[in-house]
Amino acid sequence: MGKSFREHLEQDEVLVCDGAMGTMLYSKGIYINRCFDELNLSNPAMVKDVHLDYLKSGADIIETNTFGANWFKLEPHGLEERLYEINFQGVKIAREAAGDKAFVAGSIGPLGRPIEPIGHLSQEEARQAFYDQAKAQFEGGVDLFILETFKDINEIHQALLAVKDVCDLPVIAQMAFTDEGKTAYGVSPEEVVRKLEGWGADVVGINCSTGPEGVWKAIQEMARVSDIPLSAQPNAGFPQLVQGRLLYLASPEYFAEYAKRFIQSGVRIVGGCCGTTPAHIRAIRTAVKALRPSRQLVEVKVVEVEEKVLQVKKPAEKSKLGEKLGKKFVVSIEMNPPRGPDFSKVVEGARRIKVAGVDAVNIPDGPRASARMSPLALATILESKVGIETILHYTCRDRNILGMQSDLLGAHALGLRNILIVTGDPPKLGDYPTATAVFDVDSIGLVRIANNLNNGTDLAGNPIGAATSFHIGVGANPGAISFEEEISRLKQKIEAGAEYILTQPVFDIKLLEKLLDGIKEYKIPVLAGILPLVSYRNAEFLHNEVPGMSIPKTVRDRMQRADSGEEAKKVGVQIAQEVLQEVKNMVQGVYLMPPFGRYEVALQVVEVLK
Repeated sequence: MGKSFREHLEQDEVLVCDGAMGTMLYSKGIYINRCFDELNLSNPAMVKDVHLDYLKSGADIIETNTFGANWFKLEPHGLEERLYEINFQGVKIAREAAGDKAFVAGSIGPLGRPIEPIGHLSQEEARQAFYDQAKAQFEGGVDLFILETFKDINEIHQALLAVKDVCDLPVIAQMAFTDEGKTAYGVSPEEVVRKLEGWGADVVGINCSTGPEGVWKAIQEMARVSDIPLSAQPNAGFPQLVQGRLLYLASPEYFAEYAKRFIQSGVRIVGGCCGTTPAHIRAIRTAVKALRPSRQLVEVKVVEVEEKVLQVKKPAEKSKLGEKLGKKFVVSIEMNPPRGPDFSKVVEGARRIKVAGVDAVNIPDGPRASARMSPLALATILESKVGIETILHYTCRDRNILGMQSDLLGAHALGLRNILIVTGDPPKLGDYPTATAVFDVDSIGLVRIANNLNNGTDLAGNPIGAATSFHIGVGANPGAISFEEEISRLKQKIEAGAEYILTQPVFDIKLLEKLLDGIKEYKIPVLAGILPLVSYRNAEFLHNEVPGMSIPKTVRDRMQRADSGEEAKKVGVQIAQEVLQEVKNMVQGVYLMPPFGRYEVALQVVEVLK
């Protein structure tokens, strides 16, 4: 194209980027569950045709078909070993189409797994994954890189660092924003542009996200603080279900109107994302010809805000349970939420448990991936109607990080303080195997979120006005297949902010001793899980079919020798009592899981404490 990409930016010119690759491939009959990046190998002609269509529409920049060509997204398709080939070939196809008439930008998207400090994928692992992808594209001959559709500022930072490790080519760094005008992790447009500019991006911008209107609003906020060029590649509005198909309905003419607004706000790279077609890019090209770029200057006033000193509470100040742990032996009994709206039996059971002197009730969150009443709702009902303290289980399975923070803030407002954070059983284990799981973060990441709230900030570090006071618990499995990994993750949970531990059911005391020894330096309260068995069949099922459960053969043999149904239940209670007697001087409490909601069985077990 004569001038380099950076020269175009320095001369205040506007460049038109292409539109959606996935939308065009889908329109050509490629199913959405297929790996689009793999088409670089199996159908390069189709990919090249998409590039050519955008070039004919006036695109100055075309992106390689490599958005998801990283280790983690290729692995489910069995293509991780072909990463270099897919990325290199993606550049080759784009270069053949563009010739010297357009710039080829290497497309790099998120890894699809949350990284530290939210997930447990380390920043080093993420950076290496981005490095491998960028290296293949650089060796393929890209002119620049586009980092796009990132939601986590920490993840795009690692991607930017990886590209810088590979070469000094220009980088466009783009993030996706929600309707509220912030990233999914709550970072503002101003903060995004400041950080990415400071980290060395040549262009900072927004792609995907919402339609042109939402992107334009966020771009205006970026323009207030940015000293480098901006980019905008919005979706073609929100997808609508039309005769069984999801369609994007924002017209090319509508896009052209917003292209003018983008340019007037200081945008130098204008293009499209999901739902956009060559027709949209053609309309943008027309709008670009009609305008010279200009930046609207906005006066920024610095407002001094008086800093508030937040009072972060200690565990003993957060709840009665927190106060008791370490001072007395605590007993908690699990109560599953009902499958329907009638909670009367659970309330009746909770009253009996309270009269028996039990300290707290544990309420699981969709145990075994089943559909039940909201544990948050049931916890509120029990605390208000019965007056017994609850431990609210909360999983990462069903909600994204926005929903999680909303739920936690709501739970705190309702007076709930004790939470047990678990990753959650995958839907395939339950009654709805086709249900989708979210898993934006795992239990380690969610502990960090809750701990942030306890320190007066949301996930993005934005102040929330007042600190929450959650008493944060986590799970641990003494019988985990990979004990080293279990201890490593448990330590990460503690360091992230966990304040007490509930274990999976204990049948082998040596395994519990090993677990306690593995975390002895933390001196954190532990409640040992105890599950009374009701039959030999029950013991065999738990041992063989429930993830994380390990029941010694000696215990299963005792259950097999029981003469009858009632005798088996009696033996099951005896075994549970024996475990309780052995662990009571090792831990700070017990967590009883009564079989099939039989609370009286749990109460029989704790009789031995008297």
